[in-house]
Amino acid sequence: MPDSSPSDAQHLVEVVLDESAATYRNPDIGHERRVAIYDLLEKNHFAPVGNSGGPYRLRLGLVENRLIFNVAEESGAPVTAVALPLLPFRRLMKDYALICESYLAAIKSAPRSRVEAIDMGRRGLHDEGAEILQSALAARIAIDLETARRLFTLVYVLHMRA
Repeated sequence: MPDSSPSDAQHLVEVVLDESAATYRNPDIGHERRVAIYDLLEKNHFAPVGNSGGPYRLRLGLVENRLIFNVAEESGAPVTAVALPLLPFRRLMKDYALICESYLAAIKSAPRSRVEAIDMGRRGLHDEGAEILQSALAARIAIDLETARRLFTLVYVLHMRA
């Protein structure tokens, strides 16, 4: 899939997480959110199926165990809303949370080889989550793998809110 560029309007120009009253058990989660949004806005491909417009604004939230993608044009005109069940992500989110905690603990005192091994596992789970997300959205929104990876980070952030 193509990268976003001035000639490719099918990309995100704004991403907002619906985090009403969200607090994080770990300050690293807030940092992950900021970095993921920054990276996502720098480079992404986001194309709602059947819509040749763009650029787009995305509001991402959780409602009753569903991940909600509210997509609008840059002007604010609604384009689509996609609801995905969280069930396919549940086990992965639990595993990912555990490995992230291990990684954060390891970088403080473990040998470099251990940190690298944990990080490799963390990246593998992250890629798995991105692929599940990309596949789940495929019928409604086309995204490339890098966009899916960054969106998965935001799904994780929403899932981890207290």
